Amino acid sequence: MRFLARRLGFYLLTAWAAITLNFLIPRLMPGDPVELLVARMKGNVDPAAIDAMRRAFGISDASLWQQYLDYLGNLAHGELGRSITFFPAEVSTVIADSLPWTVGLVGVATLISYLIGTALGVIMAWKRGTWLDGVLPAATFMHAVPYFWVALALVFVFGVTLQWFPVSRAYGLDVMPGLTGEFAQSVLYHAALPAITIVVASMADRILGMRNVMVTTLGEDYVVMAEAKGLTSRRVMWAYAARNAILPNITSFALSLGFVVGGSVLTEIVFSYPGIGSMLLKGVENEDFPLMQGIFLVISLAVLVANFLADLAYVVLDPRTRQESE
Repeated sequence: MRFLARRLGFYLLTAWAAITLNFLIPRLMPGDPVELLVARMKGNVDPAAIDAMRRAFGISDASLWQQYLDYLGNLAHGELGRSITFFPAEVSTVIADSLPWTVGLVGVATLISYLIGTALGVIMAWKRGTWLDGVLPAATFMHAVPYFWVALALVFVFGVTLQWFPVSRAYGLDVMPGLTGEFAQSVLYHAALPAITIVVASMADRILGMRNVMVTTLGEDYVVMAEAKGLTSRRVMWAYAARNAILPNITSFALSLGFVVGGSVLTEIVFSYPGIGSMLLKGVENEDFPLMQGIFLVISLAVLVANFLADLAYVVLDPRTRQESE
């Protein structure tokens, strides 16, 4: 369809721009990653090893254009360079080790937050003027509270005071990683507080956004006509009003899914969770340009993919989009 073809072309162009900027920005910044690494080793490095490290980091005396072509070639083979923080480990290995933890925690928590928040927003708009309106002040307050405040409060109450949940790491020190029930139970137990933090902190935004759009949609002619035809309240609420009101929320959800790859940095820091957000912090602290470059690239591409999936959802849910595509 023409609509999806245009959107795909736009995202491919944007992806190329993101890749190009990701190549240029580290090279325009002051500092040399090899000099930083040599300084960490207190200068006890052979000159031949320094030349090898410069080649490993993609730094050479070649022209910028040749470096760009080499960068694209390495990128096509999944090579993102070597990390300074975890040298000699490759950036792709560091990201591959930390990404599953972030996707498992932040991704599942974001999905739960979206489903619960959207459903509550629909019901609160449909039953406005009832006791459910009392949820609005609480939702408005939670919408303004930063993630790390919620995380610190949960750590203090449930981790330190009550000692119901652990407050750091992704699994217990006495558990061996593997496909075992004991390891899975430990992972879920340690992920409880971080997941609750993300759900509680982000659900308010879903509730308020969906309720506001839903209230506006309930005044549309097609909703009034559906009610006049004698359709059941449940069908009018979900099939007519909610289906159209949810479209802006899908865009917001797609952006959230894209940034799932980036992780909830502050939440991961508070709970010492080994996700991509923690790796990004270590990269910043150690001036690890290759690692930061690789993480930013993965986040950018994830956001683009998530938005393209949102466009696909628009085609399914909005008939006007299908008509434009014909």
